[in-house]
Amino acid sequence: MSWELVRWLHLLAMAFFVGGQLFLAAAVVPAFRGADDRAPLRGIARRFGWGSLVALGVLVVTGAAMAGHFDDWDSSTLQVKLGLVVLVGVLVGLHIRRPTNHALDGAIFVVSLAIVWLGIAVAH
Repeated sequence: MSWELVRWLHLLAMAFFVGGQLFLAAAVVPAFRGADDRAPLRGIARRFGWGSLVALGVLVVTGAAMAGHFDDWDSSTLQVKLGLVVLVGVLVGLHIRRPTNHALDGAIFVVSLAIVWLGIAVAH
């Protein structure tokens, strides 16, 4: 197996997840602010949600494979990163139940950025 390919898939999934959040927050949501018909915004968010689920699945599979290959399971940095991944999962679950809670949007984004930071620290 090519570990460069695994890392590339991991980074691609991360870019989709975090980049999509940034795009939604910086461009899509402000463009729909005050709009009478918010159905298109809900459709965009729903589509991004499905893509995010796929990206999260890829992140889990590739991340676990790399942690095993590079013998990183004992890394305290990786442990903190995994704790934050669980936190993002909980926040996403809450966001699904309360999609209009903008504090959850912000929390998911900030924690996601912290995960990226820690991922860079763990990277080989």
